[in-house]
Amino acid sequence: MYYGLAVGRYISPHASIDIFADRTKRDRDRRAGGGNWSNNSVGVAARFYAGDWNAWRPYLLAGVMGSYHNNRNDDGWSPAAELGAGLSKTITDSSDFRVEAGYRYDWDDKSQRKEDGYGDWFLGFSIVSRFGEPPAKPVPAAAPAPVNDCSTKDSDGDGVNDCDDKCPGTPAGTMVGPDGCPQKVVIDLRGVNFKFDYPKKGHVKAEEIAKALAEPTSESLAILDQAVDTLKRYPDVKVTVAGYTDSIGTDEYNQALSERRAQIVYDYLVKHGIDPSRLQGPIGHGENDPIDTNDTPEGRARNRRTELQVQQ
Repeated sequence: MYYGLAVGRYISPHASIDIFADRTKRDRDRRAGGGNWSNNSVGVAARFYAGDWNAWRPYLLAGVMGSYHNNRNDDGWSPAAELGAGLSKTITDSSDFRVEAGYRYDWDDKSQRKEDGYGDWFLGFSIVSRFGEPPAKPVPAAAPAPVNDCSTKDSDGDGVNDCDDKCPGTPAGTMVGPDGCPQKVVIDLRGVNFKFDYPKKGHVKAEEIAKALAEPTSESLAILDQAVDTLKRYPDVKVTVAGYTDSIGTDEYNQALSERRAQIVYDYLVKHGIDPSRLQGPIGHGENDPIDTNDTPEGRARNRRTELQVQQ
């Protein structure tokens, strides 16, 4: 049997340090010479707890001490150490019950003949009285900040996610490209190509379209009819009617020719029910802004065109 007293403190909700003193006394084995034997130990023990307060809390124990032996052979001090495990349970607001078991080894080379030391298994029961404020409970770690997944966000509502949007904050309703930046939107009139050098000066009436448009005229008119239908389905859309030429001819001639071509498309749209207030122009750009090479007949044919450019 051994008994003792300790005083200490919790250095965290899951660890405590105790300074302790205990005593044990027993009869010596006859083979060791008989008589009484006792030792008094003073040391430091650390306990490391798991779990929460008010529950059974398992813990590990480690301690070191000095042990004073009193026997008939010799009195004196020797070092000792212990390891163990236990359970602690809060029973009132200021007290705990503790049970622990472990092994203590004493490097006493005098009490036992021909031995450098000895060890004992121990089983202990303790009542712990707590003074002062209990240790603060650990603050839960803050939840990691949510990952800002820009691929699922479209802050300016332009249809391009924030990861790819190089022009954030575009006004609502702005026509943008795949990079989120405003772009010129054109209602495609590809196929409404003009014969070389047509229309001649003065050929700006709607009834002259068949003479000015490239063959087959029926296909060109069908494309214009589709543009009319698109504008009627989107009555809020306004467009600029723009005409272009290839590079054959002087700048002055091509400028006038592009204006006459834009005028033809403009007149066609108005004749088929598009309010002129929705049309800007007609504007001629001459041979500027080609969409293809002017070095081949095919490229020049594509450059002789008109566009309906959606206004932002």
